[in-house]
Parts: sequence; C-alpha cells; structure tokens
Amino acid sequence: MKSRHLILASAVAAMSVACTGNTTNEAQSTEAVQTDSTATNLQQKLGMYTTVRLTSDLSGLSEKEKQMIPLLIEASNIMDELFWYEAYGKKDSLLNALTDDEAKQFVKINYGPWDRLNNNEPFIPGVGPKPDAANFYPHDMTKEEFEKASLKDKASQYTFLRRDDKGQLITVPYHVQFKEQVTRASNLLRQAANLAEEPGLKKYLTLRAEALLNDNYQPSDLAWMDMKNNRIDVIIGPIETYEDKVFGYKAAHEAYVLIKDMDWSKRLEKYAAFLPELQRGLPVPANYKKETPGTDSDLNAYDVVYYAGDCNAGSKTIAINLPNDEEVQLKKGTRRLQLKNAMQAKFDKIMLPIADELIADDQKQHITFDAFFANTMFHEVAHGLGIKNTINGKGTVREALKERASALEEGKADILGLYMITQLHKKGEVSGSLEDYYTTFMAGIFRSVRFGAASAHGKANMVRFNFFKENGAFERDEQTGKYRVNYVKMGEAMDKLSELILTLQGNGDYAGVGKLLNEQGQIGAELQADLDRLSQKNIPVDVVFEQGVDVLGLK
Repeated sequence: MKSRHLILASAVAAMSVACTGNTTNEAQSTEAVQTDSTATNLQQKLGMYTTVRLTSDLSGLSEKEKQMIPLLIEASNIMDELFWYEAYGKKDSLLNALTDDEAKQFVKINYGPWDRLNNNEPFIPGVGPKPDAANFYPHDMTKEEFEKASLKDKASQYTFLRRDDKGQLITVPYHVQFKEQVTRASNLLRQAANLAEEPGLKKYLTLRAEALLNDNYQPSDLAWMDMKNNRIDVIIGPIETYEDKVFGYKAAHEAYVLIKDMDWSKRLEKYAAFLPELQRGLPVPANYKKETPGTDSDLNAYDVVYYAGDCNAGSKTIAINLPNDEEVQLKKGTRRLQLKNAMQAKFDKIMLPIADELIADDQKQHITFDAFFANTMFHEVAHGLGIKNTINGKGTVREALKERASALEEGKADILGLYMITQLHKKGEVSGSLEDYYTTFMAGIFRSVRFGAASAHGKANMVRFNFFKENGAFERDEQTGKYRVNYVKMGEAMDKLSELILTLQGNGDYAGVGKLLNEQGQIGAELQADLDRLSQKNIPVDVVFEQGVDVLGLK
C-alpha cells in the first residue's frame, strides 16, 4: 500500500487555543502525514465496528405516519450538523483536507479525529488531544475564570461561552448561534405535527418546534411525558451533557426516530409502578432515599430507525431514560425506551462472542437475550431511583458533581438495575433464573468497558469491575483466562456499591467521586490482556448503521 499524505489545512474549532469573536472558534493550521502504518491502523480501527441495517416493520403505520418519518429524519440530520459543531467545529474543513476514504469514514464515526472507543486518542497524526471543552467553551478559559464571570446563564445547558472583542467571556444561546439551522428543524417538526393523528404527538412536536427556537425545553418535555398512544416517536434537541468534560453543563444535540413495538411495550408497562416500593428498600440510610420517584412514567420497547448527533458518536445507545430535567423527573418521572432492534444486534454480534471467550464454560448457558434486555431495561428504570438533590444544600446532584456526575450516574443505574431485578425476582415479578441476569451482567461489563475511559458508561463499568473483583464477585481461571461469577458475593457487592454511590450522590461529594473514579476506574494489565483477546478474535466493539429513508423503503 502506498503512503498517502493527509494535509489538514484547517484543524478547526476544537483545535483552537485562542478564540476571537463572539460565536466561533477560529481554525488553526496543522499538517498530518499518513504512513503505511497509519493506514493499517485505520483499517484495524474500522474493524472495531460491525455494520447493522436499521429497519422496522412499517406495515402497521398509517400513510400519514409513514409520511412523517422522512420529515423527522431530515430534522435529525440538522441535529447532526449541530453536534459536529459542538464536538469539533468546522466539519467540512477537516473532511475536505482528508484524501483517504478510510480516514474520512473513521472521522465520521467519531465526529472528529479522536477515537471515542480508545479514550479519545487522536488517530490522525499531527492532531493534538481532544479538548475537554469540546467546542462549548474557549480553550484558553480556566475553571477559575468561568467561576468568577458574572454571567447569569453561564451554567445553562443551552449556551456557549465565547469571548467578545475585548477578550471577555460572554454567553451565546444555542438558538442564536444556530438560528438558521433550528429554524429549518422547527419548520420540519411543524410539518410532521400537521400530519400527526395522535393528539399527544401533535402537541409534543409543536412544542418541541417552539423549544428549538427559544431553548425552553421544559414544556415539550412535559408534553413528551404525557404521550401514551403514539406509534411514531422522535427524541430531538440538545439533551445529554457527556461531551462537556469541563463541567458537564452543556447539552449536545442529537436525535432518534423511533417506531413503537406495541406488543412488547404492553409486557413492560407494569414495572414503573414498583419504583416507590423499590426506592424505600434501597440499601442506604433514609435521608438518601427521601425523594419519591414519579410513577407516571412509561417503559416501552421501540425499533430505532435513525440515529443522529451525540447518540450516533462512537458507541451507540441501546436504551434511553429521559428527560434529564430534575423538575420534570420529580413531577412526572421519566420515560424509558428500549431500542429492541439495536439491542438484539449488539447481543448477537458482540455479547455472545464475548461470553464464548471470557465466561466459564459451565456458566455460558446463563447468557440470554432476555437477561440482556432486562439488565439494559432496568438500568434505565434505575435512573429514577436514588436522589436528584443533595441532602446538604449543594443543589442538584448534577450541579454538585459537575463533569463527574455522568459517570457516577451511569454506575448508579447499572448497579441499581441489578438490585431491581434481584428484588423483583424475589417477588416473582421477573421470570427466569437469577443466575441468567447475574452472568449476563458480568458479560455486559466486558462489553461496555471496551468503550474506553472517555465514555461515562465505560468508566462506570471499570469502577464496577474493580469493586466486584475486590469483593469476590467473580473469579478468574488462570489456565483458561475465563471468569466465573460467585452469585452470593455478587449480591453482597451489589448492595455495598449501591450504598457507596448513593451516598456520594446525596452528599454531592465531588472529591470523593473523583477518588473513586481515579482509583477504581482504571483498566489493569490482566483485564487489558483479556480485552486484547477479544480484539484478536475480531469481536467488534460496537456497531455502525446503514439507515435512512432508502433503507426503510420510503420516499
């Protein structure tokens, strides 16, 4: 293979050190050379992903519902544009500078030149580290400067921090920065609302269209919570704050277009009613579980037919728990959406091969899709347990823990999801053997930890692996390199870790969370060698999608 040169004439916004103007970070120039080894490395990196075709049975949809889907996909593509800006900067400047198709493909998967499944390591030579600020803040801004700035909306989820002509920090609302794009997206949502036959969906789409224009998302979040009978759904807008590694304040744009599986959803609807009872039974002192989770929340199964933006970057989401607004959560609860077709693909293509390589032969029969589905589902349900506001006046847990909040929250949801399954199994509300859920949970740690420490989910899984190891929840056979779950000790470790995480959250213990993540969130040499075996066996880490109107057979 011949060497090819990749000239990055513009390393764009995310590479900037000094920022001028009030809405953009200026590009800097750099030059990168792709050698033969670089090209080979890119081929290996692309091999970490396996392709999945996103389809669904649309025969049960009305003609108007089918007409809505292309409009929602078009609006989703606009969210994709906005996330590119938030995560990196000027997408076209980067892609146009690349002459190699494999490099372009991997850049598109990662929304930039940093490998999201490898701790955001740069994969284009000449590119520096991924800024913690992404493109939300000036890269020369310190935390101290931010804290001192007298800007009332500086911590808003929906503002950028920029510098004015005098170099002073200012805020720029999303709807101002993205005026042209959100106007187009809003119009598309209004067109879809005009086609909507279900009143709840019509109301939500109308309010979401307004929210894109003014950054007031709470009314549409409340309307989204009230929807019950819609077969088409869309999650769209600035939602998760994972991309902001400085404070964890800023929400990034994304979109999912979804088709509800009515039969599966009917089977799941009963579980939300158990939340108050399970909250009362949490293994933690009373003041850490004093809040009552909302029960007016849905637990449904969907086929996802389109991903865009944040949720499409690197590892792909297979279940959703929204909205994130604490006021809405306490008033209405949340909705938990299980993305069944994406989940099945990951189980078949990734989980089963991992289990074959790393789970003891006499326990492999306990790896089942039903357990994988339940573990994933109750992870999302468990986001509703615990506490949203600190017990000592530090504000919300998210505010107190800042950029460390996401990893700890994901860890909480994982371990309390297993706690919920254990408790509901005792009550006879969950079928199957507890060994299925625990063994599949263990295999799931290996799957998720491969997302890397840059991922909140990957970090949370690493903490849990090391905590379980210290507490004897599993044993590793030195001869085979396979793992065997100790079911009794896993249950005990589950309770201990649940108490630790809930206490850290309730106390808003920023330093304590940092200590936990730093000490327990690391991949040891032995585990890394085991994970390397998975790569050597060409077991993919995650999926990429063939998706869109053509894939669905729509015009």
